[in-house]
Amino acid sequence: MDDDATSPLAAHDRALTSAFTAQAEGFNRSSAANDDALLDAMLALAAPRASEDWLEAACGPGVISRRLAPRVRSVHGVDLTPEMVRLARQSAATAGVQNATFTVGDATRTGLADASVNGAITRFSLHHIPVPGRLLEELARIVRPGGTIIVADHLADDDPIALTWSQEIERLRDPSHWASLTHARLHAIAAGAGLRSDGETIVPIELDLGDWLRRGGEDPEVHQLVERLLDDAPPAAVRFRVAGDRTGRTLGLDVWVGRFVR
Repeated sequence: MDDDATSPLAAHDRALTSAFTAQAEGFNRSSAANDDALLDAMLALAAPRASEDWLEAACGPGVISRRLAPRVRSVHGVDLTPEMVRLARQSAATAGVQNATFTVGDATRTGLADASVNGAITRFSLHHIPVPGRLLEELARIVRPGGTIIVADHLADDDPIALTWSQEIERLRDPSHWASLTHARLHAIAAGAGLRSDGETIVPIELDLGDWLRRGGEDPEVHQLVERLLDDAPPAAVRFRVAGDRTGRTLGLDVWVGRFVR
């Protein structure tokens, strides 16, 4: 978190914490958080070992940590939102997971020692972070040489009209959203952090649009504005796509999962 409480970064951190305090329970139960195909793809690329220590950055309610824990020696989750960390601890305890720990903290400045973990994993975090390269630089710092970094986030369209349209919807729905990134931009940011690409996949997920909207907030005026935008979807929108009509819509996202070597 930025040290100056009046700075734009600090204001964004407060907006993010407020949004995810409200969303914690809903996100923990959501199909987006628990999509088996996506979780399986992430763990397959991670290929963790029983002797390894891992970090989940911006861990939210710890869904990935709970999946990762049986495969590693330990996993530690860090998240900016205290309610998310409380829920992660509670959910891990309920599931009988004993080798996962969670702390409140800024994933871009974890305070962990250099080269202190074997691997790091993060999902749905980069689009919330101004200058998201900061997160990848931090993960590159704390992962040991030869270690693995797994990054997953939903892709933005390359077409500028489709990109502008989807980002307007995203920010209306959730003010903590900063910017979704294109496939090329994600690779450029990783390269800028000194990471070498070592495999990737794209996993399409389908969400109930009503549930997705409600998890962002309950303001009916916002929902009406989003519906208005959805009625005018540009033809080039393929990464952020809507099917159906106002009686029942689904939201399709392409989630990119990249494996990088430190």
